[in-house]
This record gives sequence, structure tokens and C-alpha cells, in this order.
Amino acid sequence: MLAVGEKPLSGATRRVLVDENRSIEEILNTIGDEHARTVLAAISRNPRSAKELAEECDLSLPTIYRRLELLQEHDLITERTAVAEDGNHYNIYECNFDSTVITLEDEEYKVRIYRKENLPDRFGQLWDELGSESE
Repeated sequence: MLAVGEKPLSGATRRVLVDENRSIEEILNTIGDEHARTVLAAISRNPRSAKELAEECDLSLPTIYRRLELLQEHDLITERTAVAEDGNHYNIYECNFDSTVITLEDEEYKVRIYRKENLPDRFGQLWDELGSESE
């Protein structure tokens, strides 16, 4: 992903990201998928497991897993492991962005994905980028 611009946001930064390796059509198709949008809407409110998503969205587990895989391919969600009280592990999925803006400029679509980051992580990234420029 390539950072295109930044805006301050109360103790955090918002980065505008575009993906050079994926076509705009792929991202639009992903966002345009009704089930993918339903999953994104559910996990934007609270992180959830695939089973919880299936129940809340009234979709089958295979459908949920296909959409989660598609959303992960485009870096629109993140996955982390949680441990249940009985010791079993399961995955929790959460939305990986604040908003998406799709514009049409000069007969060309542009997709911007806004992500929130905390300042220490962003400072570390900027420091690394400055170090690589001086080499």
C-alpha cells in the first residue's frame, strides 16, 4: 500500500491508501458485493467471529468465509486470534479502515481508503522512511 496523504485526527492520523497492485475494478467489485458490505457493516460496529457474523448477517458459514477471504485480500479487514473460556482458539475479524471514497476524475475512477493509525506507529514508519532515503 502507498500512503497518498495524511490528515490529523485527535491524537491519531488518518492515512489515505491506494493499492497499486490491485485494479480499481477488483476493489469496486469487492465493495459492491452485497454480502461483503453486510459483513463490513457488522464488523465496523464490533469485531466478531465468523460464527457470530453468520448468525447476525443471516448467511451461511461458507458464504461468510468467502467474503472474509475476499475482504482480507484487499486489506479491508484484519484477523486476530481469541481464546475462549474453554481454551479453544478462534478468529475475530475487524474492519481495517474508517471510510472509502470513490471518485470519478477525468473519466477514471479513483478509490481512496482512509485508515486510522496511532501516532507512535506513524512516527516509527516516518522515521524508517527517512532513514531509507538517506542511504
